[in-house]
Amino acid sequence: MNESNNDDAVQCDIRAQTGVLTDVLLGKPDHFRWVPLNSISAVNQANQEQLGYRFDKEKAMRQHQHMVEVYEANGVSCHFVEADEGLPSSVFTRDSSFMTPWGAVITSIQTPPRRQDYSVVSEFYHNAGIPIWKWVTADHFEGGDFVIIKPGVALLGWAGDRSTQVGAEQVASWLEGKGWEAFVVPIPPQFVHMDAVVVMLEENLALVCEDALPSYAIDWLDQHHIERIVVPYADCVKLGGNVVSLGDMRVLSMSHNVNINARLKAEGFEVTAVDYDMFAIGGGGVHCSCHELRRE
Repeated sequence: MNESNNDDAVQCDIRAQTGVLTDVLLGKPDHFRWVPLNSISAVNQANQEQLGYRFDKEKAMRQHQHMVEVYEANGVSCHFVEADEGLPSSVFTRDSSFMTPWGAVITSIQTPPRRQDYSVVSEFYHNAGIPIWKWVTADHFEGGDFVIIKPGVALLGWAGDRSTQVGAEQVASWLEGKGWEAFVVPIPPQFVHMDAVVVMLEENLALVCEDALPSYAIDWLDQHHIERIVVPYADCVKLGGNVVSLGDMRVLSMSHNVNINARLKAEGFEVTAVDYDMFAIGGGGVHCSCHELRRE
């Protein structure tokens, strides 16, 4: 693992969630275990005996390492927040912060096992010499609900039990103060975050679960000329749309996303699918497990 030295300044620049990914922030899975996080993990864990699910720490470590190797093989520099025995889910770095052109935003996570995740991610930014632009202080907003549709245009979600309307509107006001358009949309709690519903793949092209969005949000995407590859409901609630665009028509996905992977390949994408069930059953996919620091 080519682990970045946190003492070296990291160049960050996120103005879109498409383009070639050069730097990514990941967590260390040393203390990862299944804990109650969201509706996805709750259903999986309630049915784990009937479905034969069993947490395997060594398997989880291998799966995470393989994901890191895929990033490195695609020219992405991997940076890491430190593991903490009290933060088993800090491996899902999508939620504890998000990057903007003005620096990082440290979020406010509502889920009790994750409320202190801000500690390790803020320490990373401090050691890496990355400015922190804002801290979410109005209720709760999590990084999984922040989607940049195109430069200067952001889609913000809230489901209530994770991000809240008050938190989303605070972030929207900051963006609008910088001249951005910020569109706030509620989503049903079973989808957890907007990054399970809308994930940008290439310029003006996104994976979208239309079943999770109100009709006016679909109209808004149309107004911004966002073409869609539709993710069916059944795939969406299994994190089928939770993929990572590496840029240049390359996508990191998960092996169990059989239908979505086939569709992406049919559309001309090069799809690298990793086994990631230890984390997906625990409530987060590969997109949940990364935070873009820089794209070309």
